[in-house]
Amino acid sequence: MTFQRAATLAVILLAAPLPAEAANARIGVVAPASGEYAVLGQQILNGAELQAGPSNADITVVEETCEEGSGTDIGEALAEADVDVAIGFLCSETLTGALPVLKTAGIPAITLSVRSMPLMNDALANDWPLWRMAPNETEQTTAIVDFIMSEWADDPVALVDDGTIYYRELVNAVRNAIEQRGLKPVFVDTFRPAQEQQLSLVRRLAQAGARRVLIGGTRGDIAIIARDAADQDSALTILGGDALIAAETEVPLRDGVLAIGLPEYGEFPPAADLVARAEQAGIVAEGYFVPAASAVELGAQAVAAGNPASLSGKTFDTFMGPLTFAENHELTENPFMLLRWQNGQFVPMFDSERQAD
Repeated sequence: MTFQRAATLAVILLAAPLPAEAANARIGVVAPASGEYAVLGQQILNGAELQAGPSNADITVVEETCEEGSGTDIGEALAEADVDVAIGFLCSETLTGALPVLKTAGIPAITLSVRSMPLMNDALANDWPLWRMAPNETEQTTAIVDFIMSEWADDPVALVDDGTIYYRELVNAVRNAIEQRGLKPVFVDTFRPAQEQQLSLVRRLAQAGARRVLIGGTRGDIAIIARDAADQDSALTILGGDALIAAETEVPLRDGVLAIGLPEYGEFPPAADLVARAEQAGIVAEGYFVPAASAVELGAQAVAAGNPASLSGKTFDTFMGPLTFAENHELTENPFMLLRWQNGQFVPMFDSERQAD
């Protein structure tokens, strides 16, 4: 992956209004209304409902419970409502049952969240109408590898993880990829998570001569490592994954910590009008808010074009910028980008802003 998409998002103008042909677009919105995902579901509903009017779309809301076996009923509810496109789908459990029903009904499903590669492989094998506006589960690794090889290839690089299955697999995948491309880390290790200090790890990194380190771990652990490195006057640049895009921890992140993550699309020019309308309505434009509004835009444009069941190969102008689906029903551009923690928030770093530490 390159970070061309970040630059594109920074300069693109807001899309033109939809043509009148999209007036009858019927958009199903599948989102949780209760339980642990209710906050995320509300972000989806807020974005979809706020954009329904400007996109001349009628919204049908179907509650997503994320329970095993619930997808069939959700698919049938969408088919009964005769929607043109269905968006949302935070949970793979929903899609597994809904997609066969949606195939029969000719309704494309656009997930804003589910990253599963096996699910998409099944969808393609069975001709299920699933498209993904979220990244898949391989794209974070790809983005990390591309960044390391383009920005850190001439520096002593270290890789560490907290020993959990997720982070060990992530770091191992990165290690295999960069070694295949000729970059051998100067230090590879596993640290013990959830400790009050990580001085021993910081000292071992210094002894190995590492100046750049990818850390597979939680925001709390990375914040502690960054603090201890600063206290030891270590010239260490730290990179984490999208788990850093989380709530603030007791130990705050240090300015300069890097993450490969998804941005808040509301901070980019394409979403300026949408964010202004959200502020007037008392809505916080965060999380899935902009992607949901963008999915409504996309669905309405597909209906206006006369063939909403086939989304691949077309470019849609949205509040997230231009989006194009490839033949494998994935976005053609990796949505992960380089972010830097600065003054209490993660901000995108563009090519002109990258500097050696």
